[in-house]
Amino acid sequence: MKTWWISRPVTVAEAVITIAATVVVLVSIGFQMHHVWVEPQLALAFGGFIALGELARVNLPDGGFAVPLASAGALAYALVGDFAGRPTQYVAAQVVVVTAIAMSLGSLPYLAAGKPTQPDALARRVLMVAIVAAVYRPLFFHWSAAGHVPKEYLPPIAMAVIVMTVAGFDALLAAWTRSARDRSPYLTALRDEVGALFGIGTAIGATGILIALASVVMGIWALPVFAIPLIIAQFSLRRFAVIRQTHRQTIQALSRVTEVGGYTDAGHSWRVSELGKAVGRELGLSSRELFDLEQAALMHDIGQLSLPDPIPGGATTMASGEEQRAIAERGAEVIRATGALTRVADIVACQAEPYRRPGEPVDASIPLASRIIRVVNAYDDLAGGSLESERRLDALDQLRLNMAYDYDPTIVDCLTRVVGRSTFSNA
Repeated sequence: MKTWWISRPVTVAEAVITIAATVVVLVSIGFQMHHVWVEPQLALAFGGFIALGELARVNLPDGGFAVPLASAGALAYALVGDFAGRPTQYVAAQVVVVTAIAMSLGSLPYLAAGKPTQPDALARRVLMVAIVAAVYRPLFFHWSAAGHVPKEYLPPIAMAVIVMTVAGFDALLAAWTRSARDRSPYLTALRDEVGALFGIGTAIGATGILIALASVVMGIWALPVFAIPLIIAQFSLRRFAVIRQTHRQTIQALSRVTEVGGYTDAGHSWRVSELGKAVGRELGLSSRELFDLEQAALMHDIGQLSLPDPIPGGATTMASGEEQRAIAERGAEVIRATGALTRVADIVACQAEPYRRPGEPVDASIPLASRIIRVVNAYDDLAGGSLESERRLDALDQLRLNMAYDYDPTIVDCLTRVVGRSTFSNA
């Protein structure tokens, strides 16, 4: 199933989360239609902040994006108790409606420009804010009705516990959608999401809580003042994303040197990279490992530039084992000369090593990324960019014939599944 706002098929996980958020928003709208809006100026202030935060999203190198300001503003609105010395009266339903409208308005310019969106990510943010508001708002009303808070340190503790619990639940949902979208193991996706949670996620949660607590005295000024550290963090995140993207584009440009020089077929490195990443995701590589795999796959043939005469078709699979290892080591030397790609160089250096040698056990020292590149490179040497089923199957059959020593059987099986459902085309 494809939708007009997203170019790839929607997974079951994304559909379930989006439908759940839609139901929550519709129920909240229905509730608010029969009740008076409370503190409308406060709703407009927080709504505007959330919308601007959504508009100022940071595009990430992996194709996703982060909206720390919008998320922190929505959390703060859900957690505000006393505002400028007076207790607030708005309920969780109003928080949900304001958040959903503001986030949708902030996303409209990107939709109008035809830029990619992530409706499931927006749905998750709305759901998380709805849960925080549904738990904290009644708790605050209970304290207000009692006339005092039993212990003055309870509100910030309650806020922190609720936010951390909900953030953990959001990580579970995010891992579910990533696992379904990328066909990667759930635990691997969860590990990446938890890692992200301890990064920018911590800053978002802390900023939301600080704004809510500071608004007791500072009122609306708490929003811009306590958002400043997160704004700085967002600029840093944006700078990191730009640097990472520039780095990736540089590596992609360098990978085409062998094509321009006639050492490899057009699109070979790109295909090995794309297929390699697909295989790596299914085998449970982390985001960092996938990034290293991508770079190594793009530059795995750079050692061929040292050859006096190009190998026909650039098919290193047809070269002798000794020549393959020489090409790999020369390529690794070039990469090590950069002084910043040590892990990538190690992967490239080991790509020519067979899965195992006759009479010897499997060499566990060979990185999984190197074994993936060896298999995928051999497949592309045999099949090229062809989409013909017969040629693809013949290439896979030849790999299976050499699984005893040359190619890792697990990787060959995974590649077979990926090729069976892929729609890779020529670069």
